[in-house]
Amino acid sequence: MKATLFTLTIALAAATATAPAFARDALPQATQQALALKDGSTLYVFKDGKMAKEDRYGRAAYLKQGEVLELADGRKVPAVGNEVARLDGLLNDGHRN
Repeated sequence: MKATLFTLTIALAAATATAPAFARDALPQATQQALALKDGSTLYVFKDGKMAKEDRYGRAAYLKQGEVLELADGRKVPAVGNEVARLDGLLNDGHRN
């Protein structure tokens, strides 16, 4: 009985300790590409072709209709869609109660 309780306690502690490691796993699975922008932010392209922008502080940022974004390598990409809520949900997945 004592050994079983000890084993369950260790298993629960290990499961709790590894939970934060999976917090941002949903983002790479939902996106097709992550492109670095010149201003330090990141542009995510979802599998359906729509885009969302994460600012350099890790928050979902608004994309204007027809906005042209400059990538870190100098290329320019026109924004398609504005998936702020979708990105915010993925960034905060596992961080809220």
